[in-house]
Amino acid sequence: MAIGIVFHSIALITIMIMIGAFITKQIEFNNDIRNMFTTLIVNIAMPCIILSSIFKLDMTNELLSNAFLVLFLSIIINILGIIIGGLIASRVYPQLDRTREIAILSGLGNTGFIGIPLCAILLGPEGALYAAMFDAGVDITLWTVGSLILQKEKKVNLNTLKSLINIPMIAIVFGLTFSIIQIKPYVFFLDLFNLLASLGAPLAMFYIGMLLMNLYKARAVNSLATYKKALWLPITIKLILVPLIVLSIGNLLSLDNTIFQTVFVQSMMPSLTLASILFSKFSSDDEMGAATTAISTIFAMFTIPLMILILNMISF
Repeated sequence: MAIGIVFHSIALITIMIMIGAFITKQIEFNNDIRNMFTTLIVNIAMPCIILSSIFKLDMTNELLSNAFLVLFLSIIINILGIIIGGLIASRVYPQLDRTREIAILSGLGNTGFIGIPLCAILLGPEGALYAAMFDAGVDITLWTVGSLILQKEKKVNLNTLKSLINIPMIAIVFGLTFSIIQIKPYVFFLDLFNLLASLGAPLAMFYIGMLLMNLYKARAVNSLATYKKALWLPITIKLILVPLIVLSIGNLLSLDNTIFQTVFVQSMMPSLTLASILFSKFSSDDEMGAATTAISTIFAMFTIPLMILILNMISF
């Protein structure tokens, strides 16, 4: 992976995040604005990135098996990160009683908002498809293992399973099904998917910038003062330790180059944006989730190029 392309992409992302932060100077980042952005990103832009990428590829048996391999690797990596975070937190901060939150924040990343657009930029349509499958693995882990960890009464019910059914997941199933039976939409729809897909990266980065600025001005500041000794743990595990483990495993496995690069990039994403919402749902510490999301996103702008630089220095 060319480090010049990475720095170029990170620079573009950083500028777009700064634009999002600047927007909060002009308008109030309230729930209506938040819902508008998340709806546009999750329900329109991300599905179109997925569909646009799938229909640009010739769906072979090898490509399909590779996609499901990425899904499997995603679940394994996510669970591994959760286990590592939980074990270290229980030993380093047993008195803090935040082991569950640290475990989730250590294992699950922002593979949708940031990961899919970034992989589309760096690795093209095939990378975007694999990134979408990795993000599907994050969703599966989040609403099964993640929800079980946070629940006081351990159970997976119908409402939990319904959370797995979302528009990006439907787009994956729809796109793969039509590609397998070799049916492509009319050119009009392909052009529409391509145009709407181009909104994904800018909207996602604007949202991250607005979220960061809003958290800085409000809750994240208080959370940082309360948990400043513990926040470094999930951030270090998520941004550095887990990617290094993936890099080491990739050195041992004979993975397709695009598969490995996609999995590696997705493994280094900052803590998931849904953390504070998920924690709030299960009466956990949502302020810690918000603070970790904000700070890990800022640090990721530096650790992502660093990790890819390490990748380029290692011969596979």
